[in-house]
Order: sequence, then structure tokens, then C-alpha cells
Amino acid sequence: MARVARRLSRDHGVIEPLQTAQSVDGQVEELRQAIELHCQIPAVLIGYSWGAWLSLLLAARYPELCGKLILVSTPPLIETSAAQLRTSRLDRLDDAEKVEYAAAIAALADPTAPDSDHWLERLGRLGGKADAYAPVDRTDAPGDIRVSARIYRAVWKEASEMRRSGELLRRVQMVRCLVVAIHGDADSSPAAGVAGPLSDAIEQFRFTVLGRCGHTPWLERYATDSFYSTLLAEIG
Repeated sequence: MARVARRLSRDHGVIEPLQTAQSVDGQVEELRQAIELHCQIPAVLIGYSWGAWLSLLLAARYPELCGKLILVSTPPLIETSAAQLRTSRLDRLDDAEKVEYAAAIAALADPTAPDSDHWLERLGRLGGKADAYAPVDRTDAPGDIRVSARIYRAVWKEASEMRRSGELLRRVQMVRCLVVAIHGDADSSPAAGVAGPLSDAIEQFRFTVLGRCGHTPWLERYATDSFYSTLLAEIG
């Protein structure tokens, strides 16, 4: 989210913490430490994709740290919607990409597979293509962050089990601050799998849908302006 952080830094203090812990709770604690060290508390948290889940988990455990949560492109919170996401992604890839996508999933499921970081990077690029609606040119984007299949395997295995078992939503029910979710109408992640569960679990909740927008709103041709105007208005 470096591009978003740079834009917000014109008017606000902002940090973009990078997570390296190899467990869900470890990443929650890592984020807590960053907020306590660098932020004015209570802070406004903007969580994108996995970061949306992480922000919810932090707010549930440490409500005093969070004045407001802004969730961008939240992954599905229930298993049935996760299955819809996988189907939608595959439908948006050509035959060769589907084969490569399946190979990446298989390699990441095997801890002995060689060059797993390469497969994680490739999975991210394929997923990014499938999740986009009308992506803008990214030639001015900052350099890619080095990915770690080791961290991905450890954290995602635990997080996906939390979703499957219902533990994720049980924790989310402990969130007490205002939560605003921003979601593209063309995101592979179905909006209903986010809006419904969060509105049931959180007393103070708003859901905003961006038209002609995929999973990464600030890189969408038709949604960039509305995304930033919505985000800045919510930050206040």
C-alpha cells in the first residue's frame, strides 16, 4: 500500500507496517507494537485484504488502540463465499494461467517444494490479474516487496482454519469501534460474504461499494478518485 500511504501522508501522519511474524497472533502482536511505538492512540487503522482481517483481530484484542477501522477489499469471512472467490478467479484466467495457478497452489501446499517464494509471487500476480477490473498503468509503482512463502504458509494455514471453524467471526464480534468497509463491485471476493457477516457481528458498521472496481481500488482506472475521496472522508 505504499502508493496509498504516500497519498495520505500529504494530510496525515501514516505508517505502513510490514508483518513478519509466522502466526496470526504473532502478527497481531507485531502490529500492536508498531501502533504503540509510532501512533497517536487511538489510531485509525486502514486494512487492505489480509490486513483487513488483521485489523479486525487487533481491534478485538486491543480495543483501546483503535478509534476506527477502515477495511479495504476484505477477504470473505465465511467458507461458502471463499469457494465463490476461488471459482470467480479461475473463471477470469485463460487455460494456461489456470494451469499455472493450480501449480502455484500445489507448490505452496508442499513445504518441501523448491523455489516457493517464486510460486507465491506468481500466485499473487495471477490473483491480481483475476481480481482487477480496469487496472491502471503501474510503471511508477514502488519496487515489489520480497515475499516469503514460509510466512505465508504458517499464517494462512492458521487464518483459513479460523474462518472455516467460525473462530474468526467469534473474535470479530468483540470489536467495539466503528468499522467501515470499502469494496469493489467487481472484486473476486463477493461483497455479500463481507457485508452480511460484518453487519451481523459489529454494532457500528457501514459498507461502501465502489462501482467498476476490482480488489485494489487505488489501481483501478474508474474507481481511484472515488476510492480516495471515500477514504479521506472517513479518516476525517
